Amino acid sequence: MGEEIQSSHFRDEDFAEFHEHLAEETDLLEVWLESGAFSNEGGVGGYELEAWLVDRDGHPAPANNAFLERLGNPMVVPELATFNVELNADPLRLEGDVLSRMHESLTAAWQGYRRVAADLDMRLVTVGILPTVRKSDLTLEHMSPLKRYRALNEQIFRLRDGNPIQLRIDGIDPLDVLHHDVMLESAATSFQIHLQTSIDEAADIYDASRILSAPLVAATANSPFLFGHRLWEETRIPLFEQAVSVGGSSYGGRVTFGHRYVKHSVFDCFRVNRDHFPVLLPRCSDDPPDRMTHLRLHNGTIWRWNRPLIGFDRDGRPHLRIEHRVMPAGPTLTDMIANAALYFGAATALAQRLRGNAAARLPFEDARQNFYAAARRGLDTEVTWLDGASGPVRDLLEAGILPEAAEGLRLLGVDDDEAAHWLGVIRERIRSGRTGAWWQQAWVERHGFDAQALTAAYLERQESDDPVHSWDLD
Repeated sequence: MGEEIQSSHFRDEDFAEFHEHLAEETDLLEVWLESGAFSNEGGVGGYELEAWLVDRDGHPAPANNAFLERLGNPMVVPELATFNVELNADPLRLEGDVLSRMHESLTAAWQGYRRVAADLDMRLVTVGILPTVRKSDLTLEHMSPLKRYRALNEQIFRLRDGNPIQLRIDGIDPLDVLHHDVMLESAATSFQIHLQTSIDEAADIYDASRILSAPLVAATANSPFLFGHRLWEETRIPLFEQAVSVGGSSYGGRVTFGHRYVKHSVFDCFRVNRDHFPVLLPRCSDDPPDRMTHLRLHNGTIWRWNRPLIGFDRDGRPHLRIEHRVMPAGPTLTDMIANAALYFGAATALAQRLRGNAAARLPFEDARQNFYAAARRGLDTEVTWLDGASGPVRDLLEAGILPEAAEGLRLLGVDDDEAAHWLGVIRERIRSGRTGAWWQQAWVERHGFDAQALTAAYLERQESDDPVHSWDLD
């Protein structure tokens, strides 16, 4: 989805040609996976961070073009809405003091981004859903002027036969609205973590990532409000799933948790992509099949909460990484690097335990139900766990997942004191129960719902980079 296209209008012939390329590349991918063509190097991590631009009153500032032009950094790119940007980082080998180096690099870059935003009378915010965003902000007028976004909107509504999107989310103050374009998607911003894995471990890492999605979304929730309605602890989850809902696949929506564990390898996902998901953006290319151009573009329009991605090393050899998409942006840079530490370590350790037996350890439907329950209720969720265990997710996190995450980081080669420091941030958050979602709701309970004041209070604390569990409510 990151590359621009030449036109937002397509012919039937474009879809047919694209599907031919997609089928050829999918067949080639299967050969590569079976023949050992892939890099077997794992233990490399990275991330993408989506952020909001806001004006002096904390409302969305639709000026990402001016910001990006002034910044002039190819690692920072536009998002769907003109008030969002995406920040990218170079991947790093997960060893030594890598997490502190990630934090130092992100902090230095972030300070530069903030200065540029300030020069334009704007500020940057990382939060799952900005409290001040209004339905009236989410219009085509505020769509970034790139043809791929126009095409995405046109094709989604073509598959919907022009019918509007009905957004229905239950909660303390249920929400039910109609929307006539894809811009609802831009209200949900994420911290997406990438873990490059060896092919031998890829299926177990992928299944571990899905099993862990429930406790990790509970521990990182930061999106309790949308349009002034108090909804789920992580409202991003139902929002994004419904914002680009098109149907057309027996395998669920295009934003999906999935329907089963992998049978043989992550190739199962790409086979399902080819056979069961209609093509959205048939941008045909003259690239040779071994660039996987069409396969990667199509995969980029299927937003699994955990998504396998094909990339290429510097020497041109293909590699595979898992993109973990369940975590919201924010609350602070410190919190997000701690969240990454939790994912890297826990996924590595759990994969070692699964060894191809995910279904025997936890039925897939239990993993799926855990995920949506945790997105709804956060750390108060009761979950079913491996081998028939069950209990509060916060107990599972503290007594089980955190120690396993420490072991996983050790297996990767991360220093013990490094792991202890960053996982300690998670431990304090769990013990206190003070996630970003908890803090926003507690602030509102004390002060009343004032989206502008809530955003200002949130921003003040975010800019200190003190982890959210230490934030006050005054």
